[in-house]
Amino acid sequence: MQVSAIVVAAGAGRRIGGDVAKSFLPIAGRPLVLRTLDRIYAAESVTQVTLVVAAEELGRCRALLAADATLRHRPCVLQSGGATRQQSAKRGLETLAPDTGIVLIHDGARPFVSAKLIDDCVKAAVEKGAVVVGLPVRDTIKVVGDDRLIRITPDRRSLWEIQTPQVFDKELIVAAHRQAEIDGVEATDDAMVVERLGKPVYVLEGERTNFKITLPDDLWLAEMMIRAGRVP
Repeated sequence: MQVSAIVVAAGAGRRIGGDVAKSFLPIAGRPLVLRTLDRIYAAESVTQVTLVVAAEELGRCRALLAADATLRHRPCVLQSGGATRQQSAKRGLETLAPDTGIVLIHDGARPFVSAKLIDDCVKAAVEKGAVVVGLPVRDTIKVVGDDRLIRITPDRRSLWEIQTPQVFDKELIVAAHRQAEIDGVEATDDAMVVERLGKPVYVLEGERTNFKITLPDDLWLAEMMIRAGRVP
């Protein structure tokens, strides 16, 4: 079965600051997006990879891939992204090979996902149809209004912090994104558009090291983890 991975890396990453798009910031000397691709290609189950980046970064990305000794011989489809993450994921779906059966969607800013977690997700998605990874929250979560007053404190035993990869049956995720576009809905992750169809989404326990690079402190932590040998 063809398993296609879509790596979404089209965001500007404004919260991290600087003039360089977040996906191309170096982590211990290697651009973030290349570190993420290293992990995707390490998975045994993935047979096709699409990298979605901002249109103005396509040239830079081609040059990076062509110059990289590890990735230059790896087949990779480059696609320009949209104005939102949801639009970028949908653009990635447009590149899928006709015989694709399973689609994996991963944040380009999560460079430490393990190949085992990717393969486990694919295996589960073949059975379940829709699978995401996540972690049970460890802190107390409160719903707070615009006035900064607490509205409710939900039971944290039912709360999970959802990560990527998120893996789906191809027909299901394509239909879900199509319906979200028709309805004018902007979802914060791909599971949400599947949930809107009333379809079940299964959660696998993820990895603490599979965090998203969002703020400058995340870059620092990522570098420290590499230098300390905490991640490959």
